[in-house]
Amino acid sequence: MVSVKVAVNIHNTVNIKTSTANKLAEQLAKRLVAKKLIMATAESCTGGWIAQFLTALAGSSVWFDTGFVTYSNEAKQRLLQVPSEFFAIDGPGAVSQETVLAMTQGAIDNSQANIAVAVSGIAGPGGGSPEKQVGTVWIAWQWEDKAIAQCFSFGGDREAVRLASVEAGLTGLLKLVT
Repeated sequence: MVSVKVAVNIHNTVNIKTSTANKLAEQLAKRLVAKKLIMATAESCTGGWIAQFLTALAGSSVWFDTGFVTYSNEAKQRLLQVPSEFFAIDGPGAVSQETVLAMTQGAIDNSQANIAVAVSGIAGPGGGSPEKQVGTVWIAWQWEDKAIAQCFSFGGDREAVRLASVEAGLTGLLKLVT
């Protein structure tokens, strides 16, 4: 009986977060249309979830160009031109300010977009280290030449970290285009 109650509570939390992300996506769509902007995403730990929330909206083809899901370091290099030295032992690594900034630039350079969001993090449950713990997520936003990056530390399980990343990514985009 307890496990059913827990599952319902987790499900309700996911529904609330999903509802928040949907509202943020709708608000962003209106701003992108008003400003005649074209959007791209470059996602790692979110696995395309930001693109999914955006393209779930009818008419998104007017303002959404493409989404790159670059989960591996090799894909980040190949598709987004993230420098290979970022992934060297003495480099900043995949989960870093440098990498997400390179990802947004790569998304813009390899699409018709003039605005992009990039996400790279450790969603868990494994993969963390003392320096970069599970829940560490770097997000960058870029509108033409203006780029901003921020590090987040999200709690919860893998799904919660990913949903929080989506919400933070969309919120940052809204701030950028305001």
